[in-house]
Amino acid sequence: MLEQQLARLERIVSNNDSATDMLRQIQQLQAENQQLRNALETLQFETTQAGDRQRQLYIDLDQRLQALESGGAVAAADGEGAAAAGVAAGGGSERGDYQAAFDLLKEGRYPEAATGFTAFLASYPNSELRDNAQYWLAETHYVRQDFATAVSAFQEVIASYPASRKIPDAWLKIGYCNYELKRWPEARQALSIVEARFPETTAAKLAGQRLTLMNSEGH
Repeated sequence: MLEQQLARLERIVSNNDSATDMLRQIQQLQAENQQLRNALETLQFETTQAGDRQRQLYIDLDQRLQALESGGAVAAADGEGAAAAGVAAGGGSERGDYQAAFDLLKEGRYPEAATGFTAFLASYPNSELRDNAQYWLAETHYVRQDFATAVSAFQEVIASYPASRKIPDAWLKIGYCNYELKRWPEARQALSIVEARFPETTAAKLAGQRLTLMNSEGH
């Protein structure tokens, strides 16, 4: 009788260990999936920004000229406004609204993207994508060279989402913004934080390159 009870207890413990191990593996996969998604978003944005900016300028100019020639300039402007308003209204799903704002960002429609991410943050207070949305909102200010506003927006990422995988990039961009604003001590501090706290990241490598540049410039 005692041996049977011990055997049953062993089976229960074994099953619990298996369940715990499986849960641990699931959590690890979820974390890795989030990390890959963040990396993919950053790569998509940087690739689009670097490779398509000039082409998009020509396309946009050509479209505007055609609209003027055909008398459709007002209609085209109304269409863009309606698209941005749709994102701002939020009437879709959490993932859909986030992706819509991110697509506007990739297309170089930065004011509309800023509106979309702002609306997303207001509409989904418990979303796991809030840190990403705040980061990309800050990016819309950075790419428009509104560096003072961008600094505050990137600082919000660090203050509100300390466990976010965007933290190294947020510190890096704070360094970049302060560099553009000629705030040399603040820039050096932010870039040094990236190198010290996140040494194995791409952000740390970029921070080191900017610090080297600052040294050569005497800043």
